[in-house]
Amino acid sequence: MKIPSFELNGKVALVTGGTKGIGFGMAMALAHYGADVAIVGRNREDGAAAERELKAKNVKAKFFAADVTDKAEVSEVVQQVADEFGKIDILVNNAGMNIRKPLIEVEEEDWDRVLTTNLKGVFLVGQAVARQMIKQNYGRIINITSILGTIGLPNQTSYAASKGGINQLTKVWACELAPHNITVNAIGPAYIRTPMTKDWLADPKRYENIVGSTLLNRIGDLEDLAGPVVFLASDASAYITGQVLYVDGGWLVR
Repeated sequence: MKIPSFELNGKVALVTGGTKGIGFGMAMALAHYGADVAIVGRNREDGAAAERELKAKNVKAKFFAADVTDKAEVSEVVQQVADEFGKIDILVNNAGMNIRKPLIEVEEEDWDRVLTTNLKGVFLVGQAVARQMIKQNYGRIINITSILGTIGLPNQTSYAASKGGINQLTKVWACELAPHNITVNAIGPAYIRTPMTKDWLADPKRYENIVGSTLLNRIGDLEDLAGPVVFLASDASAYITGQVLYVDGGWLVR
């Protein structure tokens, strides 16, 4: 029996929304296990800072500026990454946003912003990278979803709709890309401490409700996502595709 490796030496990972928060944490985890990392985002200052920190891991890392909702920019940046690194083995399709409002207060532009970033962005990047991976006859696509793709919570109309869509994209892509030796899975976190959730978690009552919804009685940290993303990016998950791995402290079980 050959024990599969979790090491990512020689692999190239592209991480969208990789300059901060969950995306940056996952980029750091992949770099720690040996992957070279291309991070994509819109903020050049954040991108430069993230690139410097990744390079401190003694891996090749580079920031690429692009808007994941713009098809031309997505096609261009994927080609730039492939040219710079020679290939793309791993995609972490992470870029996303949220606008929390009750249903009757959600504006059409709120809906459009969230769905365009979270769902259209995942589609555009996944499509462009899949074309590159098909040429290579190899790939690991990891879409970042949420427990809100499965359960309902107040004030999450647009976000929950986008994440439910990502769950379905993951299954469909797994069916289509399996013949090309490409696996497609998703990671579904509960609340993780990031800049995007900082203000939301600052409310003591809300914080206690969230913690009380988990079996492990705590909020998730970026470190909790390191193992799952490395696992799904590595050869250790070679026989797993079309799945959503929930990192939720036991929230969905409860």
